[in-house]
Amino acid sequence: MAKDLNKVQMTGYLGADPEMRYTAQGSAVTNFRVASSRSWKDKEGTQHDDTEWFRIVAWDKLGEICNQYLTKGTRVYVEGRLQTRKYTDRDGVDRYTSEVIAQDMIILSPRGERGPVPDADDSFDESEDAPSAPSATARRAPAAPSGRAPAAPSGRAPSRPPARNQPQPIENIDSDDDIPF
Repeated sequence: MAKDLNKVQMTGYLGADPEMRYTAQGSAVTNFRVASSRSWKDKEGTQHDDTEWFRIVAWDKLGEICNQYLTKGTRVYVEGRLQTRKYTDRDGVDRYTSEVIAQDMIILSPRGERGPVPDADDSFDESEDAPSAPSATARRAPAAPSGRAPAAPSGRAPSRPPARNQPQPIENIDSDDDIPF
């Protein structure tokens, strides 16, 4: 019997900062949007540009990493699987949304460099924005890592801004060797 394949690979730029939540069970879930553009010339030589927006959902450790290191305008490679969910909007109408469930992410932007973010007319349509993963509505602060003492202050200013959506940083990362990906 043959195996089926559901795999998505893309590169693009984040349209906004990631948003992280915790499920009632304590799993981290991070949502963000990636704009992937292409350009081509038709037979008459006219240049055409097209931007496609993708919803990305990253769970657990990958979700925490995406939340900590990604910002609006960052160029990323995302690999995962395509998933379509059904939900009911405020008016009771059944709607569907497709999203990429991330399994891997690589930051392609050089450190501190942001890329172009598509114009407002190419932007993601927020009016049809589906609710984030349904089980991610409950928020919970992350548990303190067990058996790990907080990092001692190094006497110098941190090289990175504090992570978003976290009550307090767990440890400072001082070099590229300490980045968990």
